Amino acid sequence: MKSAVSKGSDWELDFYSRPILDADGRKRWELLITTTPSSEDGDTPFRFAKVCPSSEVNSIWLNTALAEARESALQEGYGAPVRLRCWRSSMRTMVQRAATEQDIEVISSRRTFALLDWLEHREREVYPKEEGFMAGPLAPPPAPVVTPPIPLPEEVQGDAWSWATLPAGLLRDAGDWPMSFSGLLPVPTNLEDEAQVPGLRLFSRTRSLAMAGWLGGLEPVRLLVEGRQLILEAGQDDRWLVSDLDGEAAKSITSALETCQTSVRGLQFIAIQASPDEQAFAGFWMMRDIPMA
Repeated sequence: MKSAVSKGSDWELDFYSRPILDADGRKRWELLITTTPSSEDGDTPFRFAKVCPSSEVNSIWLNTALAEARESALQEGYGAPVRLRCWRSSMRTMVQRAATEQDIEVISSRRTFALLDWLEHREREVYPKEEGFMAGPLAPPPAPVVTPPIPLPEEVQGDAWSWATLPAGLLRDAGDWPMSFSGLLPVPTNLEDEAQVPGLRLFSRTRSLAMAGWLGGLEPVRLLVEGRQLILEAGQDDRWLVSDLDGEAAKSITSALETCQTSVRGLQFIAIQASPDEQAFAGFWMMRDIPMA
């Protein structure tokens, strides 16, 4: 229990079926909600889990459950939700309808890293212990249709860019850095301070602040290399072309991103500055490259 009600926070939500068959032979549906932690947030996150009868999977049930979650959060000393991130495109309409009834802004975004960690934990530690758990390999979900990347909006295109790495120990203090826009994440405590986190630096002497405002609105999720293209995935299914690469750069960046999967749990970053020598950041976002179930 928190000692005082905190300010409003962002929520991350997943409303979907689980690998458990109930007595009626239907898959169990479950609502999961967790708060989005900040880089310096050491408090226990608010979490809410509720099973939904398979015959009541609709926006009416979800609206009632969201109201219950809000009340539970307030009773536990957390602030009311300000924004709600939902990453499953198939549930977008239902979530939007329910959230509108609760006057909560919905963002279609895969920046739901805390939720995905919690869901992975439940799939490993919780669901297998439930009666009706469907053990063994499940049919894979339909492969998403990958859209070709399009060039970053002109508003986010800077004068130059560079590839860089930052030590995890330094990123733990990112909340104290001078920055105008940010999307920070907690650095796992089990990472060595010297572990290197790869990322992208964008520079613009005249438009860095405007660029940062635009980039935050894109909801950056992860960087990857396809062929000889550096791509930023963002939002729910957006794919942006950052730059074409020569062969050597493509190989080097690909290697760095593959290494970060195991060495720093997929952590990445994007920084926007006026120049390479600038000490302040117009914007700084941490991201994670983790599987989307």
